[in-house]
Amino acid sequence: MERARRVQVGLIGCFIGGIAGSCVGGGTLPLSAPAATAAPFLETPAPVFSASVEGSFLVPPDLAGLNDEILSSPMMRDPELRAEVDRWVRFWQTSSSRWFPDYLERMTWFEAQVDSSLVANGLPPSLKYLPVIESGYSPRAVSAASAVGLWQFMAPTARGYSMEITPLVDQRRDPFVSTAAAVKFLGKLRQDFGSWFLALAAYNSGPGRVQRILDRYEPLTPHSDSLYWAIRPHLPRETRDFVPKFLGAIVVAGNPTLYGYEVPEAIGFDFDEVLVPDATTLDVVAHAAETTEAEIVRLNPQFVRGMTPPRRHTRIRIPRGSSRVFQLNYARIPRSERVSFLEHKVVDGETLGHIAQTYGIPVADLQAANPLVRARTLRIGSLLTVPVSSSARRRATPVRTRLPA
Repeated sequence: MERARRVQVGLIGCFIGGIAGSCVGGGTLPLSAPAATAAPFLETPAPVFSASVEGSFLVPPDLAGLNDEILSSPMMRDPELRAEVDRWVRFWQTSSSRWFPDYLERMTWFEAQVDSSLVANGLPPSLKYLPVIESGYSPRAVSAASAVGLWQFMAPTARGYSMEITPLVDQRRDPFVSTAAAVKFLGKLRQDFGSWFLALAAYNSGPGRVQRILDRYEPLTPHSDSLYWAIRPHLPRETRDFVPKFLGAIVVAGNPTLYGYEVPEAIGFDFDEVLVPDATTLDVVAHAAETTEAEIVRLNPQFVRGMTPPRRHTRIRIPRGSSRVFQLNYARIPRSERVSFLEHKVVDGETLGHIAQTYGIPVADLQAANPLVRARTLRIGSLLTVPVSSSARRRATPVRTRLPA
């Protein structure tokens, strides 16, 4: 699909074209584009907007034709909000110009999926720009407050939406699982607070904090977008900036050429899914799929230690069209080579550090593969799962090699 078509919903930012990491907007890690998604996506018609004039505050010519509750809010005409959004437009256009092109490129990988989820749940299309300010659309983004993924979920909230978070798997990094959870969470916040501006503030700083501020300063005032502006001075600095920063990102990312950025080629995120038995390192999956380990890592950012969990079957993504060759190749791999894991029997005097050094792996990887083992209570004769690369496995002389069942 042509990029111009894929950013149709993005053009809603043009109507405010002249106006202009957080706990939920942490830093990003470099991530190169994956292949392109398997499921079909819903599409929405593009609204038509008049051209923008620098310094003007535009509204769409026909608000009835704009199915976006955020951008059609009366607050969008507020001059104070306009000034704040202006400031963030300048930020995205200048201070962030070194990394903003990467944000735009990564957005093309996942925006079809995000657009589809928003449309299917009746949420404003403009929310597709929320991961721009949250994570730069990087699944591996981690903030200083340990929020993770495209949507920068904190662990308690993520677990509340049934996302798995273990030493081996963090589904906050999974673009599909996290997007489904984010859509549900945002919808609940809108329902609870009766305003998208209040919901966005709650998304950033937590619903409990926003509710406490409302109870203290505006206990009897009906909830509306203008109420967000009324309580804004009482919000944390990051949350005070959150909505204007988001609106500024819509302006720039919704019409990047107007602000000096090239429109990136639409890439997408296509894959097949296969089942792998027991703990499996991603190099084995890549070998069977006849692709690179880096490609498997890109398609599966949820596996934080480069391995699937032990003692269970796990669905894993491989490049589109490679499922048959994967099945054939995987069947040909000797049973002893199907998993890049060894079992090491602990002997007297060994520590986790000694064992990790023996196999040439970080202690953190050894701990992640054995989450129930404590360094101070390492027992002689106990068996540890050791994740190693294929080359390291060939060099090693373990006590015993664990085979898949």
